[in-house]
Amino acid sequence: MGLKLPPPSYRGRLSVEEALLRRRSVREYLPDSLTLDEVSQLLWSAQGVTDPYGFRTAPSAGALYPLEVYIHATKVEGLETGIYRYDPHRHYLLDVKRGNFAPEIYTASLSQGQVLSAPLLILFFAVFERTMVKYGRRGMRYVFNEVGHAGQNVYLQATALGLGTVVIGAFYDDDLKRIVGARRDEEPLYIMPVGRLE
Repeated sequence: MGLKLPPPSYRGRLSVEEALLRRRSVREYLPDSLTLDEVSQLLWSAQGVTDPYGFRTAPSAGALYPLEVYIHATKVEGLETGIYRYDPHRHYLLDVKRGNFAPEIYTASLSQGQVLSAPLLILFFAVFERTMVKYGRRGMRYVFNEVGHAGQNVYLQATALGLGTVVIGAFYDDDLKRIVGARRDEEPLYIMPVGRLE
């Protein structure tokens, strides 16, 4: 089961330069819901396919794309509360778990308040082997580089949409994997809460 996301927009109201100027790490959000269009745009910015050959919005060493993106939707219009996996090739959300797991993610991320207050959590995982099979141990560095590229895309897209986000890198890996329902070979790298600006 899943949901086809609305198509992303390729033109925004804010220039790249303005988004760079305004980008900040935001940890406090209004209690308002996000729209499915906003979630679609954020996920496309993170890992959306931009080319018939499968190239994506964020660069990847060898175009091997080790990143996997999940979301926890707490308050998204048209989306039941739960955890979903993003399929970039179909621009589609796949059901993983229904229910509110934000309190558990909050505990796993050392009780950082923005996890509970955000209507949306974007969770980046990586399958390191996809990159390391070609680049060996150095491939691990390339995966960390890649999540930085994707995270900055989300920062800038959130800014362009009038939303705020922040990167969280402090969490208990095994707990987060269990809560999200990630696959055995997927390792957590980032949590990015997203919400409306106060």
